[in-house]
Amino acid sequence: MNGMVSARPLGRHRSGWLVASGFVLLIVWSYQGTRVDLGSLLGGEGLRQMAGYFAKLFPPDLSFRALRDAGVGAVETFAISFVGSILAVCIALPLALLTSRTVLYRGILYEGRGLSTASRALRVGLYAAAKALLNVLRTIPEIVWALMFVFMVGLGPFPGVLALGFHTGGVLGKLFGEVLEDVDPRPLEALQSTGASRLRILLYGILPQAAPQFLSYALYRWEVNIRAAAVLGFVGAGGLGQRIHIAISLFLEHQLLTLMLAIYLMVTLVDWLSASLRRRLV
Repeated sequence: MNGMVSARPLGRHRSGWLVASGFVLLIVWSYQGTRVDLGSLLGGEGLRQMAGYFAKLFPPDLSFRALRDAGVGAVETFAISFVGSILAVCIALPLALLTSRTVLYRGILYEGRGLSTASRALRVGLYAAAKALLNVLRTIPEIVWALMFVFMVGLGPFPGVLALGFHTGGVLGKLFGEVLEDVDPRPLEALQSTGASRLRILLYGILPQAAPQFLSYALYRWEVNIRAAAVLGFVGAGGLGQRIHIAISLFLEHQLLTLMLAIYLMVTLVDWLSASLRRRLV
């Protein structure tokens, strides 16, 4: 008996060492595979080059033309992120319902005994198709979506909206689906006992429980989309990113710093606005 008790901590100790050793080997392999050269980055020449370029940024260009250009770009970036986030929610909600087993496969809304084989096959097909679509939407990065939509609809903010909407719709769809599967079944059973239909149980039992987390996730992704919208401009999707790309290409360092400050101010504003909405509504 004592041998069995002492063997268990010894086995756990060995497995812990194996996990730690594997993690260290993974770090070493990744370090070599990415060809990281900290010597060049943190060496004297690398630090001088970074300091020299950083010094070129100052002072920021505060001329009327530069400020107007930064303001227009900030408004475009804000609009791209906001409309893209709304589009993402519109995509995510129906797909989340189709990929939620609480709605299709189990729980009060699923009447397995009364369903024909064709109805069950249809539900399985809808679930698989929606699940696959969500995987595709969130697997392709925003910038790749933006590149494809630039070729489809041309340059400007519209491809940025579509790119954010499609990618974020895939992310939110997965998160919304997980929320729907974790709702408390007791209110649903209470509604069922009163004779409520499945649609009423969904509208008055499931969605009200999920709504606060839906809103929290949507606001968080809006914050993420603000930063993503600034990057999408590098591929012609408008906003501050497109102006930053032009400033870097033409070596307009002072204007570049102005645009970077505009991004910082806009991100700070959106973070504060999102936090305020979350405190009041969630």
